[in-house]
Amino acid sequence: MAITQALANSFKKELLEADHDFTQTTGDKFKIALYSSSATLNSATTSYTTSQEVPASGQYTAGGGALVNNGTSIASGVAIVDFADRSFTGVTLTARGALIYNTSATVANAAVAALDFGADKTATSGTFTIQFPAFTTSAAILRISG
Repeated sequence: MAITQALANSFKKELLEADHDFTQTTGDKFKIALYSSSATLNSATTSYTTSQEVPASGQYTAGGGALVNNGTSIASGVAIVDFADRSFTGVTLTARGALIYNTSATVANAAVAALDFGADKTATSGTFTIQFPAFTTSAAILRISG
């Protein structure tokens, strides 16, 4: 079992079918769930799963937490999406990765992207923060170019 950072293949197809709306204030609702190193998340992941999700602790509950969409942009032929950093407070947990998923999509809880943290990350009676990369064409968490 492993977590491999990737856009979900199903997400790529669903984009072409207009199933995901990243409009900042009126678009779909996205969440992020945390997973242990025993999870299998990759480009073949199609939807949110509870399998190997980290247990509830403090502010973290099953299904993870809502993401705040900071908007979209395009520059030099690259379209990008940005989310605000997401913190869970009062938690004791260890996570190896995460899944961004769409709770509003035609397909229930449709997977968007699997994230690999590169190693187990731990918070003990503290705050666990997912820090998203800069909102640039070379770093944004979701980038589409062609």
